[in-house]
Amino acid sequence: MNIERIKDELAQAWTVAVKDVRVYYLRPGMIMFGFLMPFFMFFSFSVKRDVGAAEGVARLLAMAVFFTAGAAGPFIIPTERKIGTYDRLLAAPMSLLTLLLGKTAVGAFFAVAVSGVSLLAGLLFFGANILQPGLLAAGILLAAFSFSTLGLAFGSMPTTNPGDVQMPSTLLRWGLLFISGVFIPLSEMAPIARMIAFLSPLTYAQDVMNHAVLGSGLLNPWLDLSMLALSGLLFLFPSIKMHQRARMLGR
Repeated sequence: MNIERIKDELAQAWTVAVKDVRVYYLRPGMIMFGFLMPFFMFFSFSVKRDVGAAEGVARLLAMAVFFTAGAAGPFIIPTERKIGTYDRLLAAPMSLLTLLLGKTAVGAFFAVAVSGVSLLAGLLFFGANILQPGLLAAGILLAAFSFSTLGLAFGSMPTTNPGDVQMPSTLLRWGLLFISGVFIPLSEMAPIARMIAFLSPLTYAQDVMNHAVLGSGLLNPWLDLSMLALSGLLFLFPSIKMHQRARMLGR
């Protein structure tokens, strides 16, 4: 693939992302599951708890990226299938990977924007300090990519009803939330619980936020970033396969 073809594909992915941002960011489903959910979860589990400002900001950032990045795919793709516009995108002169990367960017942009609001609130109202800004930026970007591809995998399910996707997607995200080191630090978990927590990409997102905000975490921050990147690629694989199978079946 030559450089010009790569530029064309990236431009097409960007066009898909910008179109979805303009059309879907202010829809009730995106606002509820993407913007309000992480804040409700944070305040409901932090009230009356002895949580320091820095720890609270690290926790809020992890949950904000987790919920917002994964909200786009399960909502946008089934909605477009329902109104018939998704078939036009599939028939457009661009590769399937380009289309999926454009859809992934929608959730990732949303997560970065909401995490920026969360970070600003933490700095202004909680008095938190960011000890490693570069690590924080890398963690937010890779976590946004990972969780957006997770939502994309659910959105790629062959259905035209967003509710059919939102239910299993929400159940999985809640499950990952409670097995991860968000509410109970990894260092305080039993060995078996910690082994289960390592299966969740949210664990690595929370750990890298701890490194960036608190200055300490249980794992190596490079391991956290690598696992987030790897999980994002793994979540992208079933999306490609489901779309390819749908094409073979004529759906």
